[in-house]
Amino acid sequence: MKQATLLILAAGMGSRYGGLKQLDRLGPGGGTVLDYSVFDALRAGFSRVVFVTRRELADAFEDAFVSRWRAKADCALAFQELSDVPAPFSVPAGREKPWGTAHAIRAARHEIAGPFAVINADDFYGANAFRALADFLLRPAAGGARHAMVAYRLENTLSENGTVSRGVCRVTDAGMLSGIEEFTKIARGEDGTMRDAATGTELPDGTPVSMNCWGFDAGLFDALERDFASFLASPEAAGNPKAEFTIPSVVDGAIARGDAVEVLPCDAKWSGVTYQRDRPAVVARLAALTASGEYPADLWA
Repeated sequence: MKQATLLILAAGMGSRYGGLKQLDRLGPGGGTVLDYSVFDALRAGFSRVVFVTRRELADAFEDAFVSRWRAKADCALAFQELSDVPAPFSVPAGREKPWGTAHAIRAARHEIAGPFAVINADDFYGANAFRALADFLLRPAAGGARHAMVAYRLENTLSENGTVSRGVCRVTDAGMLSGIEEFTKIARGEDGTMRDAATGTELPDGTPVSMNCWGFDAGLFDALERDFASFLASPEAAGNPKAEFTIPSVVDGAIARGDAVEVLPCDAKWSGVTYQRDRPAVVARLAALTASGEYPADLWA
């Protein structure tokens, strides 16, 4: 019987938030955004959770998450480290931070052997996203797509605190992802139109966007090794100490090699905590969802 793992990317520094937002307890019962994701994943059918963080945060994550969820799921920590590169590569001079989101997934390669989902620690995705991923990852293999991406409606991912960056998805008639185009300054104008201020592009309601909510089969790790080696050998990585090895670049490579990536539409509203001013809205939403019965106050009971 298949088992699915939830991989949570939680190694961020929280510099724009002013602290470790992964540990900020926003729910009425003391739950973090990350806790709500684990709760939703487990009730959707996931059975294992791997937290990718920094080694210096191991004790904090053990106390805040692993010890709380261990009774309900198999839990493990993995560590994203700058020095974790394949031979014969080494860390170039001037490089100070790890290598991006795809590098964070690679950090969990020794902890995952089957299908898995990938999410951000500081995003509230909603229960429907995890049900869609579980259905995709746990269904019997019968050909078709190897990977999947949950696509949100753009209007459900906007911020009241300014513009947002979103990856707008190109989707085939068969419901497969053909590419992602990044727009960096999206907002809804006074006329009600959503537009990217950087390019002037108008984006209609219903535009599918990626919120870094993915489903992969374990074969992705082999592709990560090949793609990461190619990235490290590139002039971009050698000449730019801030160059990042990202999930979209790996997915683009998979599509180019012929791997199908199924798009899983999601009508739920996304919430996130990039800045401190985002916090009150997320706190209010979690309180309302708890009051409605969608979540218990004690997520770990």
